[in-house]
Amino acid sequence: MAAIAKKSVAVLLQIGVHLGGLLPLLWLFYAINAGHLGGDPVVELIHYLGMGTIRLLLLTLVVSPLAKALHFGQLNRLRRPLGLWCFVWASLHFSTWLALDLGLDWSLIGEELVRRTYILLGFTCWLILFALAITSIPALLRKMGKNWKKLHGLLYVAVLLACWHFWWSVKSGWIEPAIYLGIAISLLCWRKESVMRWIKSLRSW
Repeated sequence: MAAIAKKSVAVLLQIGVHLGGLLPLLWLFYAINAGHLGGDPVVELIHYLGMGTIRLLLLTLVVSPLAKALHFGQLNRLRRPLGLWCFVWASLHFSTWLALDLGLDWSLIGEELVRRTYILLGFTCWLILFALAITSIPALLRKMGKNWKKLHGLLYVAVLLACWHFWWSVKSGWIEPAIYLGIAISLLCWRKESVMRWIKSLRSW
């Protein structure tokens, strides 16, 4: 009975993850149409999606150590949906910048990527999340074998890049970016053993 109860809780948590990833986007759709994004809605939209991405990334780092601390391995089933929602939010953040801020002007986009380091950091983070999302497909996961864990350890890099991207993108005020970076570093320290194992595994890649 206890195993069934734990499995039921895990299913409910997965549903909660999907609702948590989807409902803020539905609210955002309403807010855009209702004019609730202030005088510069494009900037607010990009910021909202970017902050959502960072929060999801930080939440993803919590899952494994929390599952271990609570002796509740079913929590690990949340890693895949959380990771996929990270990619969805990051893609919306990136595509909104491309389409609404730069109007899909590819020459301007190339210039911005080269000229503004924080944009290059954000783009690199998106590329990592893209690779992680694609290789979350079960068939690819099985084909990659042990290399899957090595690749998905890049999540640690993505989290730091996202926080660094946020810090360099703000024009004034450093307190909020510093808080998020501090949280990220604290979570990585909490996962120190996993991070060190991943770094050591790279030597045989």
